[in-house]
Amino acid sequence: MNTDKTRGLLCIWTNIEPEHDLDFNRWYDREHMQERVAIPGFQSARRFGAIGDCPRPYLALYYTDSLDIFQSEPYRRAFANQTAWSLENFTRMRGTQRRVGQLTLEAGAGEGGALALFVVPEATLRQPGVKARLQQMLTALTGQDHVIRTTLLETDAGLSTPVTADAVAAPSDALVMVEATRATAAHHHALALSESLGLPPGEVYSFQSLWRLAS
Repeated sequence: MNTDKTRGLLCIWTNIEPEHDLDFNRWYDREHMQERVAIPGFQSARRFGAIGDCPRPYLALYYTDSLDIFQSEPYRRAFANQTAWSLENFTRMRGTQRRVGQLTLEAGAGEGGALALFVVPEATLRQPGVKARLQQMLTALTGQDHVIRTTLLETDAGLSTPVTADAVAAPSDALVMVEATRATAAHHHALALSESLGLPPGEVYSFQSLWRLAS
């Protein structure tokens, strides 16, 4: 995917108390996605559900024109004035990771029905040559069978303010995402990338697309 401007991304990766799972999904599907996409500068939103064991089985991605959107007055106003339904669900979310940052790499075309991801710790990301090598590998990966798209989100720690009770502030890490037409392909390639960086193999997670909403 080629864009004229580096896009911003808000990533919410979370678990939810089991007894509130249905209401959590109703909130996301009937209010929250629509509310966020209506903010000027937001382009689209996507939801994913984990395939297999995952400490945070729900993933939401919100794409924006640029990182500046998260410092705009409309976004500040929406962030400061959450709905009652939102505030209620924030108290039920567990282990939430909230990342706001730039998509410093977007390669490929379209969007895959399956997505695999892993976190690149700040210490690894800052090692000499790591980011450039990772970007090269991600770009090359889009030529592999079944792979549709790859992205690299670099977290802006200052903008990644926690919104849930038990969350901690995000470091300046990165999130690698591989999208494919098949979950096995997405996971296989994400795992190989992770291992090439010396990261733990058990921290690559797979998701299936639930739905997408565009502005």
